[in-house]
Amino acid sequence: MRMSDVVANYILHMLDEMNGIAEIQRNELAGSLGCVPSQINYVITSRFTPEQGYLVESRRGGGGYIRITRLQLDKSPALMHLIHSVGDELDSATAVTMLKNLQQRGILSQGIVRLMTTALSDKSYRGVPPQARDSLRASLFKNMLLTQL
Repeated sequence: MRMSDVVANYILHMLDEMNGIAEIQRNELAGSLGCVPSQINYVITSRFTPEQGYLVESRRGGGGYIRITRLQLDKSPALMHLIHSVGDELDSATAVTMLKNLQQRGILSQGIVRLMTTALSDKSYRGVPPQARDSLRASLFKNMLLTQL
């Protein structure tokens, strides 16, 4: 398992244990997991974003911390937020991450997520010119989410 997955799983476990709010000290967490503090930053900025349903706050200084809060959104507002946050282009990896988050939060079923993941995969766009794939994927993603409202 990659270090970024280890860090992300640790933070997710903290969020589950602490009712959706985790406060971490970057250096302490890095020391206990055996990685560098920049690895913690990378995981937080790439996997705990507002688009993925998280609010991240930080306080610098000697007693500084990073607070990650799992946002509690109902299905319709969560889907509308995601629809509006997706730009004109969407790569396959980002789409899969967003779908997994929706499934973990109980907003979309496993079957819907599997179907959408297949439809948005790179294999599905083999006949589409490479420069148009991410644009088409974004449009399809938004339209599929709209059908779930």
